[in-house]
Amino acid sequence: MAASKKATKAPAKANKTLLVVESPSKAKIISKYLGSKYKVIASVGHVRDLPKSRLGVNVEDNFEPEYINIRGKGDTIKEIKKEASAASKVLLATDPDREGEAISWHLAHILDMDPDAKCRVMFNEINKQTVQDAIKEPKAIDTNLVDAQQARRVLDRLVGYQISPLLWKKVSWGLSAGRVQSTALKLICDREREILAFIPEEYWRIAADFGDGFVAELSKIGGRKAVVKNQEAADAIETELAEGEYIVGSIKEGKRKTKPYAPFTTSSMQQDASIKLGFQTSKTMQVAQQLYEGINLKGIGARGLVTYIRTDSVRVSSQAVAAASSYISEKYGAEYVGNNVFSNRNKAMQDAHEAIRPSDVTLEPSMIKDSLTQDQYKLYDLIWKRFVASRMAAAEFDTMQVLINNGRYQFRANGARMTFDGWKKVYKTTTGPEGEVNVPKLKEGQVLDLEKLIKEQKFTQPPARYTEASLVKEMEEKNIGRPSTYASIISVLVNRKYVKRVKKALEPTKLGFDVIGILQDYFTDIVDVKFTGEMEDNLDSVELGEKDWKKVIADFYKGFSEELKVADREVERIEKEVVLSDEVCEICGKPMAIKEGRFGRFLACTGYPKCKNTKPIVKSTGVRCPKCGKDIIEKKGRKSGKLFYGCSGYPECDVVFWDKPTGEICPDCGSMLVRTKGKSGTVKCSNPECKYKEKKK
Repeated sequence: MAASKKATKAPAKANKTLLVVESPSKAKIISKYLGSKYKVIASVGHVRDLPKSRLGVNVEDNFEPEYINIRGKGDTIKEIKKEASAASKVLLATDPDREGEAISWHLAHILDMDPDAKCRVMFNEINKQTVQDAIKEPKAIDTNLVDAQQARRVLDRLVGYQISPLLWKKVSWGLSAGRVQSTALKLICDREREILAFIPEEYWRIAADFGDGFVAELSKIGGRKAVVKNQEAADAIETELAEGEYIVGSIKEGKRKTKPYAPFTTSSMQQDASIKLGFQTSKTMQVAQQLYEGINLKGIGARGLVTYIRTDSVRVSSQAVAAASSYISEKYGAEYVGNNVFSNRNKAMQDAHEAIRPSDVTLEPSMIKDSLTQDQYKLYDLIWKRFVASRMAAAEFDTMQVLINNGRYQFRANGARMTFDGWKKVYKTTTGPEGEVNVPKLKEGQVLDLEKLIKEQKFTQPPARYTEASLVKEMEEKNIGRPSTYASIISVLVNRKYVKRVKKALEPTKLGFDVIGILQDYFTDIVDVKFTGEMEDNLDSVELGEKDWKKVIADFYKGFSEELKVADREVERIEKEVVLSDEVCEICGKPMAIKEGRFGRFLACTGYPKCKNTKPIVKSTGVRCPKCGKDIIEKKGRKSGKLFYGCSGYPECDVVFWDKPTGEICPDCGSMLVRTKGKSGTVKCSNPECKYKEKKK
């Protein structure tokens, strides 16, 4: 009896199929879909990688990576091996992207599986039917995808591990540089330089208010674009207009349609979630992953709510289009069903994934709100609305343009009235006409009564700092990195203190400027936007099977290795050329050395790296601070290098002048007089509200 029982158990054990996924939460849901004949376990991400303690790339052996089992993954690997040895079949169902393909490839290596065997399972969404269908059609591991991942990993390791020691010598111990993040940092620093160098220019807005909300803007003067630079010009225009009449010159009526946006890609989802929900990109990806992997819904059960969240594609399956059309017709009416066609930005790339969309369009956000966290609900609502809107008809508007003449001056008013809301019924935007603009019924030649003339002083504005949304958009447009990596890139820049968040903006720190300065000096290709974009194209070609990944690495490394040699020589030379000052460090007592920085000379402690004290070389103006009586000294902006004058008692005293103080007092208001820069500089009052000015002596 005992032998008989033992004999009957063995076949049941051997007939089980092992399915390996990445996430434990995904494993729980999928195991419910597949039943007792399957064992589903999670690898919890990567199981093998390059070693952290050394370069891990054999440059002499054609850049062969030296993979090792990841420290701390021993128990996971042991469990996977144990379950695999007891299974009749092993299937690898890691995420359907480069990283997922590489994880499956590494798992196959650990389990001594034939890499050409049909062991790879992929599903774009997690629901019972999709998973069961995918299990029936396993494929071989895509070696092109694996090579594309290896190329990125090796390339980033070569850059990061060999540039970092240079930063330790030149800036501070523990710093590091990355291939894509360095280019992103340069974008942020370049924008900050533009802002600091920006000089505002005055201009005036002139508009005619005819009452009841009907306002026309001055658009042309004498047939040319209206440019009003100062108040004198604005006053002269007002005088001339008062002598004439406002006559309707032409009325142009028309119709306009606005198509909906495409469904979300990873990048557009990150941008919209940042703008509309205030989510950081890392938070967006974390919440989106939860929606993809599955939520236990009350009364429904566990299921994935959205399709795979790492995609560059706007394609939608025919089944999803049909389901959306049916839902829209039933919910809003047949006239709201659209037939929109969207094209991918990069048409050459494999279109393996759909756009990000709800797995079940009939599952409205309000229906499952009680089962979701607040963040999950917000993001699901955004994804659901974006997808539904993308399958809806265009919004329609009646438009009107009115040109109004007064002598040589022409005013223009534009109006738009929505006649059919279409996709805007579901998806609200912050741009474009949303409703009526009050343009009354008019006729050509009609004389209008002016209620008041609007004159407003304006100043041109500097470019805005990047937000996470605008940086993501810029990186995508310039082909820097991949959308799936944007969140981690921004997080690294912030965590390393190269960039800080100021409200929603990304502002580079002094450390960020120092790092990018060194990279620009020695590694021009690493921070060059065009070069980085071309490298992305090469890596895409590897994924498409058009280029050999090791050849791509070799071509890059040829120039990079030469730059490394030059940088090492320069650092050694700079370290030897130490010029001592007469000052000693107030922290450790060692002499201070005079060093050259990107923005001029400064003092640095010779006790570096134990003592990192630095300070500017002070140059007094000979003028006393009007607030506290201490010296006013010359200073330079840490980021811009721009010269200004400030109290030596900073930060206790915050008196600052952008022009050199003379030491004399304004006879009109009592503020400090300053002398403007340049040969034509004049003495004027430092108080911006005081207009006192005298010619240079």
